[in-house]
Amino acid sequence: MTARLSSAVVYQNPKAALAWLEKAFGFELAMLLEDADGNLAHSQMEFGDSYIMVGQEWSDDHKSPRSIGGKNTQTVHIQVEGDLDAHCERARAAGAEIIAEPETQFYGDRTYRCRDLEGHIWTVSQTVKAVSREEAEAASGLKITGWR
Repeated sequence: MTARLSSAVVYQNPKAALAWLEKAFGFELAMLLEDADGNLAHSQMEFGDSYIMVGQEWSDDHKSPRSIGGKNTQTVHIQVEGDLDAHCERARAAGAEIIAEPETQFYGDRTYRCRDLEGHIWTVSQTVKAVSREEAEAASGLKITGWR
């Protein structure tokens, strides 16, 4: 069985978010459903073999971070194959707040974190070095189980 995992991200202004996610991260619009008044009912954006759903606030439990004091209950992770530093600059130029500059991690990925136009936190990574479990444990001081 093949399985995919996707996330749904909620915005006050989802149409602005669609344009921003394309400009900042290179996502591509795959589906857009609008009601008779032009309001977004559902959308999906693709990134490589993955996708996210982008929607509007629709209940007290589905809010943009902008509506709840900037709080996040999850972050979205993007794994890129190209130049991570260039990706970071693209996001910065689009208005992303870079909250962690690109840095190579003990597990072999180079990562940065940013906050989008409504406060969602995104982590972006590029694998730059193959690291064994033993190397990662030695570099981090952590006991690691299930390393691939």
